[in-house]
This record gives sequence, C-alpha cells and structure tokens, in this order.
Amino acid sequence: MNKQLQKFARDTIKNGLCHLPVNYQTMFKRMYSHKNMKSSIEQIVDCMPEEKLDWAMEQVDRSLSKLKEEI
Repeated sequence: MNKQLQKFARDTIKNGLCHLPVNYQTMFKRMYSHKNMKSSIEQIVDCMPEEKLDWAMEQVDRSLSKLKEEI
C-alpha cells in the first residue's frame, strides 16, 4: 500500500472511530494496542502496521453500520 493510501486509511479509521461510543473505542484499543491502553486513538492508528489497516477500516465501518441499525 503506498503512503497516500495508508494516509487515507488511517484518516478514515480515525474519523469513523470519533463517531463511535467510548466502549467501541476501548475495544479497538484492546485489539490494536492491548499493551498500551493509555495511548490515544490517534496514536494507536498512526502506529498500526500497514497490513492491519484494511481490516480495521472494515471493522469501523461495520460498527458504524451496526449503530445506525440500532437507532
């Protein structure tokens, strides 16, 4: 994945996460930074390995869709 696509993916993940409740954000932190839960979402996303970005984007998208269905 080139740098431009990585930036797009990271920005998309961050934007999606900011629209999710805290409990969803905490779960994301556990999944991607379980050893450093005190890091901010932004720091965690910025430090994620490139190969995890696609899956993380899918997870955030599904979580946003799930919340919309519940409303």
